[in-house]
Amino acid sequence: MTPRDDSDPNRNRWSDLDRPPLNAVALRRALVREGGLWSDVQVVARTGSTNSDLVALATDGKAEEGAVLVAEEQDAGRGRLDRRWTAPARSGLFFSVLLKPAGVPVERWGWLPLLTGVAMATGLSRSAGVDIALKWPNDLLVTVEGAERKAGGILAERAGPEAVVVGVGINVTLRADELPVPGAGSLALAGATTTDRDTILRTVLRSFEQWFEKWRSVGGDPAASGLQDTYAAACATLGREVRAELPGGKSITGEAVAVDGDGRLVLGTAEGVQRPVGAGDIVHLRPAGSPGSPGFPGDE
Repeated sequence: MTPRDDSDPNRNRWSDLDRPPLNAVALRRALVREGGLWSDVQVVARTGSTNSDLVALATDGKAEEGAVLVAEEQDAGRGRLDRRWTAPARSGLFFSVLLKPAGVPVERWGWLPLLTGVAMATGLSRSAGVDIALKWPNDLLVTVEGAERKAGGILAERAGPEAVVVGVGINVTLRADELPVPGAGSLALAGATTTDRDTILRTVLRSFEQWFEKWRSVGGDPAASGLQDTYAAACATLGREVRAELPGGKSITGEAVAVDGDGRLVLGTAEGVQRPVGAGDIVHLRPAGSPGSPGFPGDE
């Protein structure tokens, strides 16, 4: 199987001069090296979902560990809970990577979305000068005109017994009138020092390689690799009152007090019980430290 590329041949690739196409040859030259994590970088003009494509390729034995698949445009991109992710062509970075975490116990693979968040935040700070906050478990947040906005998301999927595909979507040059929902944002709207997607992609993939190899070298131990502390320091969810909407329609409300060794979000409830949440949709109810949130000085 090959990723679908059904872009309009009559459409000018340079129809928007603010959004030039990625340079696949230069990306491969910069990222693929002997002994490194990345084995190949492919760029397609358009596809449904890079995650779906790469999972299929991996399942069929047609992709090696370290394969990177990038789409200039997705028309069926997916987030958690099967949410759709769409954006104008070349307005963002939409890519998936194939990983085989040999030597890491499967029960620690749940850290991969959190590791990806840390790697993206580190890389985006270096390349675009934008501070990224992490919303547990898989959202990348930026600040636009004083408001917290979602500029990216992460989705991890199994690809057979030995592999995981991790997909990332980042809004880079999305303009205010192109935002799909009021809570969305982009690097450009957050004041990025550059929106050169080639530069940004190279930097975030190098950051990912550094974090992944560090994590894998210690058997996926989140404490020994420094991942657990680094994630907690960047996590905008911690210290806030949140509602965890759980599978099956149930929910828990409480203060997000920690991310435990299994990557779960720990909530302190009004009953004084700490409840770990391993899967669910998290709603930030109040900013950290705001009046009325748990632990705010002066609260009754």
